[in-house]
Amino acid sequence: MSHHIHILGICGTFMGGLALLAREAGFSVTGSDRNIYPPMSTQLAESGIDLVDGYGAEQLDTPPDCVVVGNALSRGQRVVEAMLDQGLHYTSGPEWLGRHILRDKWVLAVSGTHGKTSTASMLTWILDHAGMAPGFLIGGVPGNFGVSARLGEGRYFVVEADEYDSAFFDKRSKFVHYRPSTLVINNIEFDHADIFADLTAIETQFHHLVRCVPGIGHIFCGPGEAIRRVLDRGCWTAVTPLAPAASDIASSEGWCWRRLPAEGAIGEQGGAQGTVWEIRSPEGDSEILRWPMLGEHNAANATAAIAAAGHVGVPLGDAVAALASFKGVKRRLELLGRPAGISVYDDFAHHPTAIRATLAAMRAQPTSGRVIALIEPRSNTMRSGEHKEQLALSAADADCVLWYEPPGLDWNLGHTVGSAAGQDVFSSVTAMIERAAAMAHSGDSIVVMSNGGFEGIHERLLTALSER
Repeated sequence: MSHHIHILGICGTFMGGLALLAREAGFSVTGSDRNIYPPMSTQLAESGIDLVDGYGAEQLDTPPDCVVVGNALSRGQRVVEAMLDQGLHYTSGPEWLGRHILRDKWVLAVSGTHGKTSTASMLTWILDHAGMAPGFLIGGVPGNFGVSARLGEGRYFVVEADEYDSAFFDKRSKFVHYRPSTLVINNIEFDHADIFADLTAIETQFHHLVRCVPGIGHIFCGPGEAIRRVLDRGCWTAVTPLAPAASDIASSEGWCWRRLPAEGAIGEQGGAQGTVWEIRSPEGDSEILRWPMLGEHNAANATAAIAAAGHVGVPLGDAVAALASFKGVKRRLELLGRPAGISVYDDFAHHPTAIRATLAAMRAQPTSGRVIALIEPRSNTMRSGEHKEQLALSAADADCVLWYEPPGLDWNLGHTVGSAAGQDVFSSVTAMIERAAAMAHSGDSIVVMSNGGFEGIHERLLTALSER
């Protein structure tokens, strides 16, 4: 019988992906979670993975060879106490991944506060398009693959490198377990206020990551003082910058990008939207990327992915050709439909910087319609009020903003954004849907932003717009 692992918190994106990798690698896999629901539960069941609902101690009555503990688990939970009392072998998800999946791989890790999922998805598609059959574990579902993880057939493995901690017994960031040879650092800002005291604490974790990259490796990093401070603390690997092109693109250093007129751009679902970019290498070579993705932030993500792929041998032209057929990532400015001529998007933005980037991308499109934003400040950092003073300004590119104030918020959202022009606060998702459906007209775009389910607002909004 194969080695049996039992995964606590198996339905999260990372742990669910880990379970799929383990099963594909020949391990016997079981797991449990407090909330078992599609689509992850369906993926796991189709892979032959038995699931237990809840964290009762009885699930360990037949002891597994190893318990893989998710970072949502804590002391006091019955299954954790039983695991410790029985003296079972246990580890964190990132440590298990590093030891059993990544050990003999050339790891390409994508890190940063924003853009990890999109960049990792782009990078994986470029490598796959080049015939490298990479393995991957991504915190989302890339449209080109339809799954969040696979073992792969070659030596390369792409991993979304998250700075969140590993487990209750391992407060190091997940990414220190991955030991990448190719590393992307998109950006570094303060986030995860539930586990980090300040930006300096986050920078320390990135410093630990940089210390793991070998001398034969390469680091590609975006602009920003936080990244500079991390590298100044010690770096033993070649570094190449990623940045928007200077006014004279020929004078730009490192990898860079600039927007071109959008004639001939590829549109989403046959529409007119799309963008065109010039991508330039440090050697001065350049290619034109025409694709359906919106926003400069996606151009930055694309450049990072192209640069990382170049480090393992993919020519610039081949990488750009691959991205022309990139299908995006679920919940990253994902077009859900156009009921009554109104475009409805779903976006994962849950930080002021990400909100600003998403709305800037929407605003930059050549349309006479309005941009309407429905936003839920759901992340632990947002709920703490850490970024509350930035919220109104972050949404300024929208013509109208409907904010949802969830129960239990530690601060008054209305006092923070209520005085901003065109921004209103709601305590009811139903009322938000009614307002949005009543005010939207054909040609308008509605973007829903949250890192959670938002009380099923997406389907409810589509229905309300269709039934007007």
